[in-house]
Amino acid sequence: MSKAHPIDPVDILTLLDWTEYGELEFKSAKGGVPKSLWETYSAMANTHGGVILLGVENDGTVSGVADPARLKKSFWDTINNRGKVSANLLSDADLAEVPHEQGTILAIRVPQASRYQRPVFLEQNPLTGAYRRNFEGDYHCTEQEVSRMLSDRAEEAADSRILAHFTLDDLDRQSLQQYRQRFASHKPTHPWLSEDDTGLLAKLGGWRRDRQSGQEGLTMAGLLMFGTDEAIREANPQYQVDYREKLSSDPAIRWTDRLTMDGTWTANLFQFYLRVIQRLGQDLKLPFQLDSTLFRRGEAVVHEAIREALANAIIHADYQGQGGIVVEKYSDRFEFSNPGSLLVSFDQLLRGNISECRNKSLQLMFMMIGTAEKAGSGVDKIRRGWESQHWRTPAVREQFQPDRVQWMLPMVSLIPEESLARLTELFGAKFSRFTKLEVQALVTADIEGTVDNARMRQITGGHAADMTRLLQTLVAKGAITQEGQGRWTRYRLPAPSDSIHMGSDSIHMSVDSIHMGSDSIRNGSPSAQGLDTLLQIATPARQQKRLLPKEMERILLALCHEKWLTRNQIAEIVDRNPESLRQRFLNPMVEHGLLRLRYPDKPNRTDQAYTAAAKGE
Repeated sequence: MSKAHPIDPVDILTLLDWTEYGELEFKSAKGGVPKSLWETYSAMANTHGGVILLGVENDGTVSGVADPARLKKSFWDTINNRGKVSANLLSDADLAEVPHEQGTILAIRVPQASRYQRPVFLEQNPLTGAYRRNFEGDYHCTEQEVSRMLSDRAEEAADSRILAHFTLDDLDRQSLQQYRQRFASHKPTHPWLSEDDTGLLAKLGGWRRDRQSGQEGLTMAGLLMFGTDEAIREANPQYQVDYREKLSSDPAIRWTDRLTMDGTWTANLFQFYLRVIQRLGQDLKLPFQLDSTLFRRGEAVVHEAIREALANAIIHADYQGQGGIVVEKYSDRFEFSNPGSLLVSFDQLLRGNISECRNKSLQLMFMMIGTAEKAGSGVDKIRRGWESQHWRTPAVREQFQPDRVQWMLPMVSLIPEESLARLTELFGAKFSRFTKLEVQALVTADIEGTVDNARMRQITGGHAADMTRLLQTLVAKGAITQEGQGRWTRYRLPAPSDSIHMGSDSIHMSVDSIHMGSDSIRNGSPSAQGLDTLLQIATPARQQKRLLPKEMERILLALCHEKWLTRNQIAEIVDRNPESLRQRFLNPMVEHGLLRLRYPDKPNRTDQAYTAAAKGE
């Protein structure tokens, strides 16, 4: 028999015409259907879907399935047994045999469960049998995660809940009056304007009467939109809104403007929207263009896009989630982040025209003053506004633990001249031989720090398999390096060996000087001695894949004490995925003032570094 080589999963998926997929998992099937398959099924269904290849070892070599017919019967028997699996999301077309010279592979395509099907769980217990996927594989859902998935599947919108013992006295009447004025300005003849405050709130979903119980009162939407600070915090302790303006290049200046819940204003959603939308549109530098009628164009659609992005964060937020709504304005981009997960799949989001809203009453309230689309066209408006200026395509990312959705709207040219200059310097004459799509991927990696399959699909509209081939071709050419596997794979531009600055010493983290897999370090130099110290600090993290968050924070602060470390350097030292480390620890620690960025005005720089903040900063 010829020597076995790792398979190319993209070839298999293309052969099956499964061009849109999420995570990819290899599983041996030497003993029949492995028990871990069902945990992966639950995890994929509750996250972004994916493909499981049975008969493939972890290293990608094919071991094959001995009896495909028996294995398929066992699979279908289990997935249709409600005592074992809560929901069968598969059709016959989602299970396929793939012939291979080393043996038959059984391919299982797991679709992403809809909001009404989640959580998908095992053994009849969602609290102990529900899984999701993150950078490190399948993990048990927490009780809070299960609770939020169950809440999202309810027919009743999250913001329609009637709040017992809350009345109109818990509202900021000035906010309600200002809203009425905005409503009248946008729809001056609308019949709802003749209603009194209670009547208007009832039409908008801010006041409701339950027909079954007879209970009547203020809803969560009414309180969030128009409530006083004290009443909102009492009904929803997790509520938080935060606007941060970072326009200075001086690292010592954290914010040039900030609006948060500090008691100086009424921090309900309506007042937050009014104040933030004014700040976002100020000093917006747009190219001066005239349309065919000699009127200035671009400004209206860009401002409309910003309004949609802000309203989108507000109406889709899970107000029981962590972190609150965060809006950040930089000199070259806007970022909008809200707690909660996407209620539609990533592919549905890219296609547009599908509306799934977590807070339908809030959506109606914003629609009545001219923003927040109901037909799923809000995303199209955001894209259209950015296309009008030939700026880079807005990026959307979903984060887990805690669940958050972030939109990034870059005010940067699709192919900036300065980026082309950097890439030409990096690759030399070789750069001119890259294709147009390859250049787009390299520019994205240069500007945004990383590039991945999802981002390239957002930019090009191409299929997942095509984007994987594109990125893997660049890896083969040595143009980018790969980090992680499957959906979590990120790609970076190659860089000279990074240096860790420790006073007068410099520790070189090149492949020659540190091999973290075998923990072998070139000895004999002061740099290696310094690296030994860092590895000793990181020992608990390197030995345990799941540390308590506080323990990991302690280690990261110790590593970054009085020195600058890049994300990749930190990730190598603690033996973690760089992107997971950034989202779960580095970003929150920067937000809470525990770490400082070397380049705070360019947080996505490829050479971004972190240091522990001095006490009192």
